[in-house]
Amino acid sequence: MDTEPQLDGDSVANDLDDFDEVVEIEHESLPSDRYFDRELSWLRFNQRVLELGEDRTQPLLERANFLAIFASNLDEFFMVRVAGLKRRIDTGIAVPTNVGRAPSDVLRDIAMKAHELQERHAKAFIGSLKPDLDAAGIHVEHWSDLGEDDRLRMREYFSEQIFPVLMPLAVDPAHPFPYISGLSLNLAVRVRNPKSQRQEFARLKVPQNYPRFIKLPDDNSGRLRFIPLEDLIANHLPDLFPGMEVLEHHVFRITRNEDVEIEEDEAENLIQALERELLRRRFGPPIRLEITEDMDPVTLDLLVRELDITQQEVYRLPSPLDLGGLFELAKLPRPDLHYPRHVPTTPVQFQPGEPNTKPDLFRAIAARDVLVHHPYESFATSVQAFLEQAAADPNVLAIKQTLYRTSGDSPIVEALIDAAAAGKQVLALVEIKARFDEQNNITWARKLEKAGVHVVYGLVGLKTHSKLVLVIRQEGGTLKHYSHIGTGNYNPKTSRIYEDMGLFTSDDIVGKDLTRLFNELSGYAIEKKFKRLLVAPLHLRKGLVKRIQTEAENARAGKPSGIRIKVNSMVDEQIIDALYLASQAGVPVDIWVRGICSLKPGLEGVSETIRVRSVVGRYLEHSRTFAFHNDGDPAVFIGSADMMHRNLDRRVEALVRLTTPAHITEVQEMFDLAMAETTSSWHLESDGEWSRHSTDDDGRPLDDLQNVLMRTISARKRSTR
Repeated sequence: MDTEPQLDGDSVANDLDDFDEVVEIEHESLPSDRYFDRELSWLRFNQRVLELGEDRTQPLLERANFLAIFASNLDEFFMVRVAGLKRRIDTGIAVPTNVGRAPSDVLRDIAMKAHELQERHAKAFIGSLKPDLDAAGIHVEHWSDLGEDDRLRMREYFSEQIFPVLMPLAVDPAHPFPYISGLSLNLAVRVRNPKSQRQEFARLKVPQNYPRFIKLPDDNSGRLRFIPLEDLIANHLPDLFPGMEVLEHHVFRITRNEDVEIEEDEAENLIQALERELLRRRFGPPIRLEITEDMDPVTLDLLVRELDITQQEVYRLPSPLDLGGLFELAKLPRPDLHYPRHVPTTPVQFQPGEPNTKPDLFRAIAARDVLVHHPYESFATSVQAFLEQAAADPNVLAIKQTLYRTSGDSPIVEALIDAAAAGKQVLALVEIKARFDEQNNITWARKLEKAGVHVVYGLVGLKTHSKLVLVIRQEGGTLKHYSHIGTGNYNPKTSRIYEDMGLFTSDDIVGKDLTRLFNELSGYAIEKKFKRLLVAPLHLRKGLVKRIQTEAENARAGKPSGIRIKVNSMVDEQIIDALYLASQAGVPVDIWVRGICSLKPGLEGVSETIRVRSVVGRYLEHSRTFAFHNDGDPAVFIGSADMMHRNLDRRVEALVRLTTPAHITEVQEMFDLAMAETTSSWHLESDGEWSRHSTDDDGRPLDDLQNVLMRTISARKRSTR
């Protein structure tokens, strides 16, 4: 196979050796108000998602999907971020936010912005998406829209399929106010006894194991018709309260604190402690109450009192609530209403040399490093195939892998099980504290253990977020390392919608680095240095700050300089301050961020050379990439770390330096495209607002970065990389 020049591994290793040095950042020249509030910045990210849901140039069902993503994102924001702020207030720990403000002040601002966005979200559905769905033959009906034939058939469906599982719960002296589970839809029902004239209150949970929108019978019109499940139930309440007069019924939904906290130092068994905490999470305090706009004051007062929430936490919205249910409609098989289909390609180095033959991935990786870019390049024919070949290869002696999140029917897990069954040494580091995947990961951990895989859970007090695979293979009497370091989870399902990168290498320096790192994660080794990796929590921030400072020194010396960073979040103050100082030295800085950005670009005398862009589209931009000009010897890293405290201080993260010139060029060209004025993106202004740039001066659409990359990568030929 052909080979390609790479940077010398020993020189790269020597270059990283001094990252243990203490890095001081002189920030006296920087203004005190130099950061954006992280929580409000996150809300502005979700606003960008909402803007795509509002955009009528997007395919119709993709707009429905973006509105569903907005709703799901906001739910998680309340369950974690807002819950955290409330917990600080309730416990009396008034730790200031990243901009030095009191949590109560930030909560007030969050409430104002969240109210505005939720109202805008509801308006986007009712005033824009729903009429456009109607025009496309997809109707979300109300009971009042149905004719008598439809009503008769839906009454039969209700009686046979829904009525038996409903559980109305009365509230009276003998029946205390029931527990309301987080994110469930509920009906608040007021009824009157016609004999005593006494009014009673009942709560009825809308079952979550039914579709959010029930498909109506085919009326031979060619239309697809649906009715919200709660609307169907609400119009059959007399069946549930026979002999009573139904006075009022209103839909409501609460969000609870669902973050998990474990005192690991005191937990004898981490899995058992986590399972107890997951059970407790179900009963977290309410932090948001969503109600339909027609709810009467009596019902609202009862809910506010019983749930012990404030008026600020009440969100009055037009029905239907819980537009996360639009995920179901967004999956309808209408190709004309979706993005054009993109088919991932097999990375050129992993394509078989002859038709109907299976490629030898070990041979391809041994020839040269392979950089893969998902979902433009297939996860199944790269990462998954690599692990499956390793599991089946009799020369493979050991496989070590980190698992942060994976899918419910993961071929990755099955490959590890197959490898263990074949007698190989298999180590899986399962991060059972991955937020909202805790129970799934516990299940997988136990399945792996039963199959004979060595399962460990990482280091006390740290989450293992790095994406690593190490395969040890016997070749000609020696042991050879084959490694994969990625930016995304080993999840075949999300790999089709998350943009991520990964490096395959047989470089022994990387292999030995990973061997030491896995020993640290599974045993008692304490490593202080790695050669080609930057690893958090000990070295990563220091290494990046040192790189940034080197660019500043080069700029002051009149040498070319430049910094380009792509992350999901840019929050860490030390990194931001280092970038400000680099900007003051004249370094051009490009930041490509998907979500939160606390850095203020374009501040006179502080950050005039910094540009910040965001791309939100059909794929979730998820890769983390760091590129430094380095006086003409580009230093480019990919890995798992965002620029946040939790990533740099409380997680095991890993970045690997790319050494193949073609890979470095590929990353640089990706940045060129993202930052180009001809590419559709959002630009962060110095006042914290994001301005969308999607058309040129003549109103023509700008280039879609993800479409351009798909075309470019699909057109690659075997000899080009």
